[in-house]
This record gives sequence, C-alpha cells and structure tokens, in this order.
Amino acid sequence: MTPTPSTPEQRPVPPVPLHPLHPPHPDRPPATRLRARTPEDLVAFVPLALGFVPERSVVLVSVGASGGLHARVDLPHDPDDVDDVVEALVRPVRRHRVREVVLVVYDDDTTVADEAAWALHEELVAEGVTVHQVLRVHDSHWFAVLPGAPLDAYQGVPFTLADHRFTAQGVLDGRVTHPSREALRATIAPDPHEAALTAARVPHAVALAPGALGALCHRRLAGNRSFSTDELAAVAVSVTSGPLRDEAWVWLSRERARAAVDLWSDAVRRLPVEHVAGPAAVLGFAAWLLGDGALAWCAVDRSREGRPDHSLAGLVAQLLEGAVDPATWEGLRPALDGSGDPAA
Repeated sequence: MTPTPSTPEQRPVPPVPLHPLHPPHPDRPPATRLRARTPEDLVAFVPLALGFVPERSVVLVSVGASGGLHARVDLPHDPDDVDDVVEALVRPVRRHRVREVVLVVYDDDTTVADEAAWALHEELVAEGVTVHQVLRVHDSHWFAVLPGAPLDAYQGVPFTLADHRFTAQGVLDGRVTHPSREALRATIAPDPHEAALTAARVPHAVALAPGALGALCHRRLAGNRSFSTDELAAVAVSVTSGPLRDEAWVWLSRERARAAVDLWSDAVRRLPVEHVAGPAAVLGFAAWLLGDGALAWCAVDRSREGRPDHSLAGLVAQLLEGAVDPATWEGLRPALDGSGDPAA
C-alpha cells in the first residue's frame, strides 16, 4: 500500500514509558520501568515484552498511560489476508481503549509487510489512536516506515540486542528472553524418554477420586513441582474428565501461577501426544494467569496437537485473543471453600 500525501510525517520517538509485563505479577519483584527514546529502544523492548525474538510478525506495543498491552500476530503469506491481521490487533486496542502505540513489523521488504504496516497504521489513526512509530525489522537492522526519517533509516540501521541496556535490565529483572518462538516452544516439547516411561504406566493407571487431583496439585505446588511417574499417569487419565480436570486449575490464584507453570510444564514434557491435551491446556491457563502470553499460546498449540477441539484450550485461546487482563481472574474464579482448596 503506497502512503497517501495525507499520511502524517514520522516524528521522533517521544520518551514514552514502556511496561515490560502486563499486568505485574504479585509473585515477582516489580520490573524496572523502561523509557524508550530511540527506535533502537523500541526494537530492544519487543523481545522483553513477548519473551522471544519475533519472526514474520506484526507487533503492537501500547505506551504511555495506556501501556501494558503487547500483542503479536503472524504475518500472512497472502496480502489479501492482511485485513485479518489488522482486525486481530485493533480489536484489543479498541476493547482496552488504548490511545498510544508503536508498531514493529518483522519481515524482509515484502508486499505483505508493507501492506500490513500501512493498513494497521491507517486503521489505528482512524480509531483516534496515536501511532508514535512504525518500524520494520529484518536481519539485525531496523528500517523506518513512515515518512520524515533520515535517509539512512530507510536503508537500514544495524543494532545488537545483546548490547542494549534494556536487554541487560531484563536479565537483572529475571526475565528470560528466548531467541525465537520455536525456542520457547522447545521448552515444553516432549522428552522422548520420559514420555515413554509415562506411556508405559498409563494403561495401568486409575482415574483419581473426586477431590484427589486438587489435593495432589496442592501438595506438588508446595513441594518439588513435579509429579512422580505413577502420579503423572493417574493425572493423565483423570484430566480427560471435565469435572476432574477443573480441580487442577479453577482454584489457582495469581500468587500460585508461577509454581503451577513449573508443575505443568514438567508434566507436558513427560507426556506422549495422546495424553497431553488436558495437562497442556492447564499449563496454558496457568501461563496466562502468570502473564506469560507467549508460553500460554505454545501450551494451547501442544494441547491441540492431542485434541484440536479441547474446550479448556479453547477458553485460554479466547482469553489471549481478547487480551483479557489476568488480574480479572480473582473476580471470575469459582467460589472456594475457606481453606482455598477446591470445594468438595
């Protein structure tokens, strides 16, 4: 899409506050507030916000007072599908009344990348959103998109993430950034040896009695955050039932989300694909509750490998697509008994 004469000129990046984690999780120390002043700052911030370095993606980062909404969508292969990308990103902006954003497109200089950048810019401006900056990133260079930048910005400016102060601050804040989404997915990929051990126990496993799965999860969250092989086999045959599966997640609080992510990540790695759907969906929910949307999406993908229509995975996907704030969970989760355990 060729910019029209009415396209606003590119302005320097204002010193906008960036929010590394939305919303801040009560189990983590407060992350250092970052302030972007250059395009390099924005490019360095995106991997911190997502948890991995994107490829062939459009990333929207809200800034200023409305900061905290960070969204990524895969670039399509066909320019005719760009409208779907625009709608997927504008919808949460509209819902959360975001007023200021920056956009970063990760791709070579392609028709799809150009179409996505301009179409999204046009739609956001029409919504009354201030778009402070639009950048394209490829091969460790950033490129200006909007008019008004120096000539060398359109030719590509090299950058190195490892040397940026935001990257160093992310390490100090304890944030893990993976080199790609595939690297993040690999953290919950099946371990063939462990999966074979569990698969051998599943035929002899018996579903847990009502209340037993919740109690087991509580013990493991408070302990070494790992099921024994026999326990995992029993969990695998128990979470196929909706009411039993609910014992694994409906009582979770944000304070316990980190431990739950550890527990269910370990479980998902040790399960064969035919038994992974339920545990992976529970992991997806715990990751969403933690504020780790990238891991939550990877868990949804793993769940759908086992069962494409899994109901809990579908719920997590809806939460992610709608950019629902995990802080709202306390008002949504089912009534619990006085101990904080699932009601009998």
